[in-house]
Amino acid sequence: MGMLIRKEELVSVKLAFGLMAELSGPRLYSCCNCRNHVSYHDDIMSKAFQGRHGRAFLFSHAMNIVVGPKEDRNLMTGLHTVADVYCCDCRQVLGWKYERAYEESQKYKEGKFILEKSKIVKENW
Repeated sequence: MGMLIRKEELVSVKLAFGLMAELSGPRLYSCCNCRNHVSYHDDIMSKAFQGRHGRAFLFSHAMNIVVGPKEDRNLMTGLHTVADVYCCDCRQVLGWKYERAYEESQKYKEGKFILEKSKIVKENW
């Protein structure tokens, strides 16, 4: 009997062995610099965020990225512990990961990713 593997599990296995995940299917987002696939459109939670360089999207998942060191930042919604995220191929800064939110109303962001609109491009639209 065959075993079903979810896309998230397959990506995790590939990344655990140092392989870049090659996403397939419609509506992807890629690094604007090298076209490395970084997320699915379906993983967008909100388009109403502000990044360092303009509009940004909140994603539930991101892949083919490197997470930098954690640091506390005072953002528009209060103090957060965040870590910059980089494309794992070209090392372009794409946004950040929310590690901790200090305000109770902001806890939903923990473990989520901000990818700046100017740093990503649509693929397969």
